[in-house]
Amino acid sequence: LVDKTCNNTKDSGERPKWDNKVQYLLTCIGFAVGLGNVWRFPYLCQIYGGGAFLIPYVISLVLEGLPLLYMELAIGQRLRMGSIGIWYSITPYLGGLVSFLVGLFYNTILAWILWYFFHSFQDPLPWKDCPVNQNLTGHVSECVKSTPVEYFWYRKTLDITPNIETSGSLQWWLVLCLATAWCIVYICFIRGIETIGKAVYVTATFPYLVLTIFLIRALTLPGATDGLVYLFTPNWETLKNPKVWLDAATQIFFSLSLAFGGLIAFSSYNPQKNDCERDALIVGCVNSLTSIYASIPIFAILGFKAKTNFDDCLDGNIRALTNAFNIGDNNITVENYKDWLARLNASDPSEVVSLNLKTCDMQTFLDQSASGTGLAFIVFTEAVIKMPGSQVWAILFFIMLFSLGLSSMFGNLEGVLTPLLDLKMVPLWMPKEIFTGLLCLTSFMMALLFTMGSGNYWLEIFNSYVGSLPLLIIAFFEIIAVVYIYGIKKFSDDIESMTGRRPNIFWQATWRVFSPLMLLVVFLAYVVVQTETEPTYDAWNPEYVHFPLADVQPYPRWVFAICVLLSALPCISIPAVALYRFTLFLKSHVMDTRNYNPNNN
Repeated sequence: LVDKTCNNTKDSGERPKWDNKVQYLLTCIGFAVGLGNVWRFPYLCQIYGGGAFLIPYVISLVLEGLPLLYMELAIGQRLRMGSIGIWYSITPYLGGLVSFLVGLFYNTILAWILWYFFHSFQDPLPWKDCPVNQNLTGHVSECVKSTPVEYFWYRKTLDITPNIETSGSLQWWLVLCLATAWCIVYICFIRGIETIGKAVYVTATFPYLVLTIFLIRALTLPGATDGLVYLFTPNWETLKNPKVWLDAATQIFFSLSLAFGGLIAFSSYNPQKNDCERDALIVGCVNSLTSIYASIPIFAILGFKAKTNFDDCLDGNIRALTNAFNIGDNNITVENYKDWLARLNASDPSEVVSLNLKTCDMQTFLDQSASGTGLAFIVFTEAVIKMPGSQVWAILFFIMLFSLGLSSMFGNLEGVLTPLLDLKMVPLWMPKEIFTGLLCLTSFMMALLFTMGSGNYWLEIFNSYVGSLPLLIIAFFEIIAVVYIYGIKKFSDDIESMTGRRPNIFWQATWRVFSPLMLLVVFLAYVVVQTETEPTYDAWNPEYVHFPLADVQPYPRWVFAICVLLSALPCISIPAVALYRFTLFLKSHVMDTRNYNPNNN
């Protein structure tokens, strides 16, 4: 069953190596720490109660994340000399395919970030106010019905169509930003780890500098304490919800970038005697601590946004009451607003009702958060425009996001390129620089789909279906192949030869039982959740009766078929390769039987 061509591959001495250990660790950390640490982890803390969510998060890190991370780093380091042939002959193709598909939409997000970065130098910021309509008689109605921030995102950036079936045209500004993003990735990646190793000194460390600057500034803003209390106040009731545990497990899995192939590729450039166990603990813990560290300034700023919106809401109500009842200015204040409202309600309730006063609740404003692109391009940008020196904070914020995304793109591209090079699938006459350029050009051409009017809808599909179920399946078969086919004893021997010590009982127990069991449970739970709910998407439709609320629409059948294809495509190779190898085994067995002659003995 072992692929002997891979198993006998020896290190020719031509394979590049990391210049130093710091360079390697920064690259792995840069790949693992990505945009999800900044916008998905805070979102999960927000909806589940930060303190309570950390419990299933840490359990998932210990029993699922760290063991799989350790296994991948050990596999990559050992494969440098050619070892676990059965897994090596299957998963690099699978992980490489997923990395390729993820890289398509991931770099589109970098294009969006560049678009916002370029506009962050304007004063005032272009998403601060609604534009004037063509007749110069007022503001654009779509913007007035929603908000300037939402209008800039959906109309000026995406020029989004009202549904996924309406494709729209290519947005030239996004095409230029996408081309720029791919050019930057190519320049940083042109000579593989030789140039990546230099770039990560900036891309992997600069986000921490920006986060620290944001942290210092955010803690001085009014309302920051409200945001932090909201983050760290545990809601213990949420632990009874199975979805909390599912989201925690998937967050750890995807946050560490497991099963993409990038970590395996990076560790394959290590010397054989490197301590991969220590590396796994460093990368895993730094990644999780970064998620928590990033959440502090983000929630402090969101607390400031909520406090500002709360004060604006009260000010509007105070003005309405002051004008309606001819009350002197400054008589009604934020502090005595409730007393005045109760008094006026008792004396003239009908007049108070006719004013249609807004409900001003601090908790409601704190609940108005969003995940993913919504947090970066809507919620956070709205908070930034209310901060003094908003241009500076916007520039820093989008530089930080670009650095996080760029370092993750290195891992995605390396997860595609390394298996192709190691398995001799690149023509010998073609320099690596040219092949890398062709790979980036091909990715750019395919990613033009996301620059169309319906591009955001397709990006959500790729994000939901490519970067979820296939990775769970790949990781499950990865650990099964290593532990139960290659053999945990042989794998432990490999690790002992590299690190000088055998994996302890904790690693043995997680590899044998807990990690595959958790992957299986998460996989089944994911399938159950998906089958019980009709797949829908949020459309931005100005003609929707409840606009600006999202127009929730079901996916057309042909679109849902593509969703299923995207989930299944990376996994088809697993049964295909197994069937192919079983066929070769049967053929070999039949030939040996036919050639067997007992008279020769």
